[in-house]
Amino acid sequence: MRFVGLAVLLISTTAGAGDIGHAPAGPAWQDDPVLRDLVREAVEKRPEVGQVRAQIAAERERMPQSHVLPDPSLSLGIQNDGFSGIQIGKMESSWLYIVAAQTFPWPGKRGMRGAVVGMDAQSAEADLRRTLLTVAADVERAYLDLLLVRDQLGLLGKLESLWQQSEVVALSRYQSGEGAQSDVLRVQLERSRLKQRRWALESEERRKVAVLNRVRGRALGEEIPTHRSLADLPDPVFPDGEQAVTESLGESPELRKTQLAGQQADRRVDLAKKERWPDLTISAGVMPRWGEFGTMWQAGVAFNVPVWSLGKQAHVIAENQARGQAARGGVATVREILALRVRERIESLRALIAANRLYRSGLLAQSESTVASTLVQYQVGRVSFAAVLEALSGYLSDVNGFLDSVAAAQRIAIAQREISLDSPAGAGGGSSGSGSMPGAGSASAASSSGRGAGQPTGNESAGSAMSRM
Repeated sequence: MRFVGLAVLLISTTAGAGDIGHAPAGPAWQDDPVLRDLVREAVEKRPEVGQVRAQIAAERERMPQSHVLPDPSLSLGIQNDGFSGIQIGKMESSWLYIVAAQTFPWPGKRGMRGAVVGMDAQSAEADLRRTLLTVAADVERAYLDLLLVRDQLGLLGKLESLWQQSEVVALSRYQSGEGAQSDVLRVQLERSRLKQRRWALESEERRKVAVLNRVRGRALGEEIPTHRSLADLPDPVFPDGEQAVTESLGESPELRKTQLAGQQADRRVDLAKKERWPDLTISAGVMPRWGEFGTMWQAGVAFNVPVWSLGKQAHVIAENQARGQAARGGVATVREILALRVRERIESLRALIAANRLYRSGLLAQSESTVASTLVQYQVGRVSFAAVLEALSGYLSDVNGFLDSVAAAQRIAIAQREISLDSPAGAGGGSSGSGSMPGAGSASAASSSGRGAGQPTGNESAGSAMSRM
């Protein structure tokens, strides 16, 4: 009866965990209200967002400046015959004068200067677009990490419950002479290891919460409740390759900035050519003489002679032609890299989705069946108790690998929404940092089922499998 009770316990535990592999029926990733609130708060409170917005405002204030005429000049003076006294009104050639002058740039110069300055504002707007995309992606990644560590804690809780019950059974069998003392000691050892892993995961959970609170401008220790599991997330869906590349090229802030740099260089070339033409200064004045002499007036037009600036403007033109050529090379580079990254993400996502479908449609069910089969073998005394625990550790390892694979798929989707130029992470579906393939625990369990009763399997146990999460 003890065996039957243990079988019921194990089957109920694995059946509850097995639900994690069913087809997801929950809302899409970005429909999560907790995530939406986190992103909104981060966008509102991140100082880098305010910094770029202020930069845009500053650039826009420069635009009216580029269209303003130079200040007019006003000249006041006196012309006098001799030094013996003021001769105004006495001598015909003595007078006061008031002359006003206004310089007008050559037609088209002000418009070109405004166009050059306006592109600085557009470039700052591209910076804002990049900042908003990055902030949102950082929040999504941090939230994804928080869900992952909480799901891992949930798996650890199931394993702890199993070890607690297993210790009772192993102790009972040992006391009745049917089991070995090593089984009891092993259970106690693994329970101690699980405590260590729980402390590490709880510490990691607090760190993830602190990261999210920092980006949204809250107290670092403030609680962030979550109401979903990674297993609830449907796999991301990308458009076809060409469409995804086209959309990314149309929305990339880096590409926009590089294009603007080339356009601005071209405008500077046009402006430098226009600067060769002189500015015109129109002046007018009056010269009152009083007395019997009438008031005189004057009017004139002056312009600068570009004797020295011709050589300077030639260098300005050459400089900006080179800058334009460099910017056009940058545009081609960004296009190539972005197209490559999109296709890399599509291929990585395709592999992850295939792995997730395998997890949901067969692998997890097969792993669970292995547990049930091993339980039956244990009940009739054909395998050791260690084999049962190995089979269960393999199942839990597969569930953990499934969670990692779901998280990896979501990270790729986040990078696509971010229009990232970074290379996508590896598409491995195993546990984070484990370096082992998903299902390795199951293979170990299957091989251990052929061992004789009472032969320990070393550290390849449920506790050590969870320690690799």
